[in-house]
Amino acid sequence: MVFQFKSILDLLKAFPTEQSCIDHLTNIRWNGNVISPFDETSKVYKCAGNKYKCVNTGKYFNVRTASIFEDTKMPLQKWFMALYIFSSHKKGISSHQLARDLDITQKSAWFLLHRLREAFAHPAFRAIVGGDGENVQVDETFIGGKEANKHKSAYSKRVKADQKRENDKLGIQTISNQGRSTETKTPVLGLIANGVAMTYVAQDTKGETLKAFINWNVIKGTTVVTDEYSGYKGLENDFIHETISHRMGEYVRNSFHTNSIEGFWSQMKRGIYGIYHHVSPTHLNSYCDEFTYRYNTRSFTTQNRFDMILSNVSGKRLTYDTLINRP
Repeated sequence: MVFQFKSILDLLKAFPTEQSCIDHLTNIRWNGNVISPFDETSKVYKCAGNKYKCVNTGKYFNVRTASIFEDTKMPLQKWFMALYIFSSHKKGISSHQLARDLDITQKSAWFLLHRLREAFAHPAFRAIVGGDGENVQVDETFIGGKEANKHKSAYSKRVKADQKRENDKLGIQTISNQGRSTETKTPVLGLIANGVAMTYVAQDTKGETLKAFINWNVIKGTTVVTDEYSGYKGLENDFIHETISHRMGEYVRNSFHTNSIEGFWSQMKRGIYGIYHHVSPTHLNSYCDEFTYRYNTRSFTTQNRFDMILSNVSGKRLTYDTLINRP
């Protein structure tokens, strides 16, 4: 049976019971051909209670095994509601709000959201991009609060204050490195090609880092459009490099611009600062995957987006210990 839903009420009508959720996930994950998570070559027997047995290993499993839903006591119906709410909100939802919506603890909601983000890194959006006639926009941004509002050591504050006072006496303008400083901000590299975005959390924005990111993800010979940042120098050796000089007030030249990737950064930052307020560097990659997926599925129907995430839940089990101890 094909379910159609455009609202939370439609979702509840489509999945009124736990069994209906199990049946839908089974169809999405295996489509009638159940595969053992322990041995893909093994024959599988269907058992009572929505369980299956892997013949080669003798182990039992169900549709939750080896997925983001494994080892959780929360019913699938709540998982489906959380997935719907999370994926349909343009800027996401905080763990505090989701906890109230689902009547669970904030800690559980936070863990649940991170498990869902594991499925947002969809392989369909990770393919190498570029080719003849395609322009790839590349840019970098920094995620984090203003340095002036961050906690600093007393020594660092005193040294900088003394330096500013001396500069003021001599009439020298104090130059701030806030824009590209990685002291309190985390660099994120991104590209957009044919309406599909990709992001990468980096340690710096040095030329070798930027060019490595582009070489990993873009076909040689493709037209790459960037701003005038010096880190992109040398791209012309492997790509057709077009530079947009924002410093000179240039934003579009012929068909070349970086407006799309800059618009994506704007959406992502509004979501992070407006909904989540603060994201630690430890988990920033997951949040980037979340907003990248939102952007890449902006033309999808609610149901198509919902089912696409469900199709990517396999092999993505995330334990709480792993989450809180990420390097």
